[in-house]
Amino acid sequence: MGPGRPAQTSVDELVAFEAATRDLVGLALRSVEHAEVSLPQFRLLMVLHELGRASSTRCAQALGVAGSSVTRLADRLHASGHLVRGADPGHRSVVTLELTDAGRRVVRQVTTQRRRSLSQALDRLEPAERAACAAALTKLHDLLAETGAVEPHPHLPL
Repeated sequence: MGPGRPAQTSVDELVAFEAATRDLVGLALRSVEHAEVSLPQFRLLMVLHELGRASSTRCAQALGVAGSSVTRLADRLHASGHLVRGADPGHRSVVTLELTDAGRRVVRQVTTQRRRSLSQALDRLEPAERAACAAALTKLHDLLAETGAVEPHPHLPL
């Protein structure tokens, strides 16, 4: 290890990051428990929330799933009134998906619940600790994106 090079990550540090990852994923999963849609359905709603009206192919790419999976999810979400199907005027064979007011409401409710739960813990940190955590997480995201461990943007919705 040369000068200016950071020390290797300790096992305790790795364990702390693994625990935080599990906690954050758990928080995200729990926020959908009482929603009127399943987690896979919610993920599609989040993609549409981020992309706006989009083709089912684009949604499948964003979710990292096969097109047939999006078709099944869209069938259920269309039947429940959370999204509408359409067609691309320039390519009538392209199926588009778009959120309805009910779909936007679910995204808003789940997002609000997630932020409320996270804020309850973050509000107990000192402002300097909170800022340091946010800065470290932003840098970690950038470093993971550089290594190809995560996509810089867009992220897979959870």
